[in-house]
Amino acid sequence: MTTCMPAPVEVPVIAEAGAREWAALAALALAVTLLAVDATVLALALPALTAELAPSSTQVLWIGDAYSFALAGLLISMGTLADRIGRKRLLLIGTAVFGAASLLAALAPTAGWLIAARALLGVAGATVMPSTLSIVRNIFTDPKQRTRAVAVWSAGASGGAALGPLVGGVLLEHFWWGSVFVINLPIMLLVLAGVALVVPESRNPNPGRFDLASAALSVAAIVPLVWAVKQAASTGIDAAGLLAAAGSIVAAVVFVRRQRTLRTPLVDVTLFASRAFTGTVLASMVAVFAFSGLLFFFSQYLQLVRGYSPLQAGFRELPGTVASIAVVVVAVRVITRLGVGNALGASLLFTAAGFGLLAVAEGSRGYLGLALALVVIGLGVGIAYTAATDAILGAVPGERAGAASAISEMSYELGVALGIALLGTLHTVFYRDRLPDLSGLPDPGRRAVTESLAAGTQALTGAGPQAQILAGARDAFAHSMQLTSIIAAVLLLVSAVIAWKVVPSNR
Repeated sequence: MTTCMPAPVEVPVIAEAGAREWAALAALALAVTLLAVDATVLALALPALTAELAPSSTQVLWIGDAYSFALAGLLISMGTLADRIGRKRLLLIGTAVFGAASLLAALAPTAGWLIAARALLGVAGATVMPSTLSIVRNIFTDPKQRTRAVAVWSAGASGGAALGPLVGGVLLEHFWWGSVFVINLPIMLLVLAGVALVVPESRNPNPGRFDLASAALSVAAIVPLVWAVKQAASTGIDAAGLLAAAGSIVAAVVFVRRQRTLRTPLVDVTLFASRAFTGTVLASMVAVFAFSGLLFFFSQYLQLVRGYSPLQAGFRELPGTVASIAVVVVAVRVITRLGVGNALGASLLFTAAGFGLLAVAEGSRGYLGLALALVVIGLGVGIAYTAATDAILGAVPGERAGAASAISEMSYELGVALGIALLGTLHTVFYRDRLPDLSGLPDPGRRAVTESLAAGTQALTGAGPQAQILAGARDAFAHSMQLTSIIAAVLLLVSAVIAWKVVPSNR
């Protein structure tokens, strides 16, 4: 009688990372930090560039998130492309293009030019973000070391986003608004040198065919929907906006169906059949959604309502920056002690409390409440994103790291873009609803105040009735900040419940 022995199971090789791997992580973290800074640094420059380029309120929103939407729309495609042609190679190409696009943005003579340059920055950024994260997944095979490495990477992402206003404040104190882009050039040279010297090349050995139709559908599923939201905020709900939203939904449905039929899909949509995976992606996206929406308008709040200079405003956002970087110290311990699901849920609840505190502090005169709220939010978002990213990367084999990284990064960048677009739209609606009576103003002044507080501040420079109207507009802006902070807190509470219910806590 012959006994059939089971085939041996191939065990993945787990090796301790050495000095070269940690040096590579430093170069990758620098790249992602710069991209995150670029996503938020412009918020502080908006009053200055508004005076220089005179953008409309819709153009202001596009300047803020053209970068993130171009990035989010292409992340999946670029993540899969990195698996095929080499992650290091695509990272080097994207870094060089990012530097060139930064120069174009710095020299923008019109709002339209700046929006186009920001979109090109997003295209370049889409080649960088998934490449950095998938390389981290491949060079850190030990689970504990990978969690620590992801914490460093996440600190670069969340800390960079929080660092943007401070960097912008320092630059705008001494230079023109375009300096927030020029600073990218020397840092990108450092990234290029570091990546070329210490980062190893990696790719999927069996990548399959790259599906261009899926790449186009992934873009068509995101960008028109965002345009529809902006259109509704600017002119109200109309046929063009509804048509764009419907087209986006159709593209999304076709994209998902196509992925199910492909032998090598652009996105493995079967991953989303797992409640844990879907819940993790959703939770991380909501956290970043709230955080980015806060940063985009909080810098304007500090300057236009509180009256701080760009540098003063940047320093007053420093507590959030420090807290985001401190995640490196605490995230691994929290995740190890609580498990991924519990850590994710608790950090989202913690962040929601921070937004509640922020809503209260925005209605008071002191600064201490704002600083405390920023610390709570920075820590909460940093831990949440670290836990979510670690869970997503740990769920896939190394050769699919690029595609998984793209999904993780798509949730991050889509959260950034939606935070600016949707919370920005709500903020604009609330602001206009709370404005004082503008009938006594001439038409140019009335249009300026209605467009945005930044434009109104430039237009209303007189005393008497104009000063009173401007004070009322500032109160309307502050009230709108409070309402959007409360909405963000509610969304985070819901996301925390989802995380506790569906994301497992076992390591």
